[in-house]
Amino acid sequence: MKIHQPMELIEDANVALQMLKDGNERYLKGELINKGSYSADRDALSSGQKPFAVVLTCSDSRAAPEIFFDQKLGDIFVIRNAGNVADRTALGSIEYAVEHLKSRLVVVCGHSKCGAVTAACSGGEFPPNIKHIVEYIKPSVKRGSDVDEVVRNNIIAMVGQVKADEIVRRLGVTVVGACYDIQSGAIKWLKTKVSYTFE
Repeated sequence: MKIHQPMELIEDANVALQMLKDGNERYLKGELINKGSYSADRDALSSGQKPFAVVLTCSDSRAAPEIFFDQKLGDIFVIRNAGNVADRTALGSIEYAVEHLKSRLVVVCGHSKCGAVTAACSGGEFPPNIKHIVEYIKPSVKRGSDVDEVVRNNIIAMVGQVKADEIVRRLGVTVVGACYDIQSGAIKWLKTKVSYTFE
């Protein structure tokens, strides 16, 4: 089991992915790593950061990736917004992490019972800023779909958005999809071979 050290550069996306998988296993078993070294970690990180993975996830308070992936300060570069949408702000943050911080893995992580996805499924009128979020999710709503299916479709769509980013493509960054179950705490890793981008 590999544990990331502050300022350690992880250049292999497969190693980074396994570290997240191992972290979720520890979380599920209640065998979390010792995080009592915050003072030393802050000292080590005061000159910079080398997060081994980027996680685009939802703002939902029940779905905190530092917790469900059992990671420490400086380990993962987290971008959160309602519905884990890959809009321009999120993509710009990802570009910064992969180009300047040298992260080689991006995880788009949705979750069960997502409120933003539920809103997109329900339709109706929304204030402008919420409408912006819903518009990103709406292409994933198919006739007869339930919320969990749309959550999965939305993850796959956002993986496609990230994969299509020019900087992500140029650097050969690995992009994967995942879904966090807020009841069990388990991560399901999605096969995201099908992808598309918004026109």
